[in-house]
Amino acid sequence: MATVTKKSLRQEVSHAGAFGNRWSQIYTFETNSSGIFVNSDLATAVQIGDVVRFGILPAGIKISDALVIISDAFATSTTYKLGFAYVDGVDSTAVPQDDDYFIVAGTSSASAARTPANNTAVRPITLPKEAYIILTRTGAADSAVGIMDVIVKGTLVGV
Repeated sequence: MATVTKKSLRQEVSHAGAFGNRWSQIYTFETNSSGIFVNSDLATAVQIGDVVRFGILPAGIKISDALVIISDAFATSTTYKLGFAYVDGVDSTAVPQDDDYFIVAGTSSASAARTPANNTAVRPITLPKEAYIILTRTGAADSAVGIMDVIVKGTLVGV
C-alpha cells in the first residue's frame, strides 16, 4: 500500500466557489492510459489499497455534501472509498479522520456516473484543521484512463 500525492497541492486555488460563507471546491483525480495518477509523485499505476491525496480541504469548513462525477470510467472492476485525513497526520478526538466519510468502500468507478455522498452514517462536520481529500483504491488496480471530479460543499464557519 502506497500513499500517492498530487503535485503542487498548495498552489491550487483554496476555495474557488465562495458566496457569502457558502463554500464549494472541485477536486480532480485522473489516471492516464497506464493507470498512473496524472501529475502525482508516483510513477506507477495506482494499486489496490493505495491512498491517493488529491486535494486539501481547508480548516474551518463545515462539510455538508459532496458529489462524485466520473466522466471517463476507470479500469474494469475498480472500486473505491472517499474520505479525508489530516495534513499534519495527527488525528483529532473531536473530529476523527474518516477514510470513507463521503463514499463507502466498494463503490464502483468502472463506469461513468454521478454519485452523491453515500455514507449515510455520518453527519456534517467542521474540520478543525486542513485535511487531504483521499481516495482509497479497492476492487482492482488502475490500468486505464479515468477522470473523477469531486465537488465538496460546505459553509465557512472558522475554527
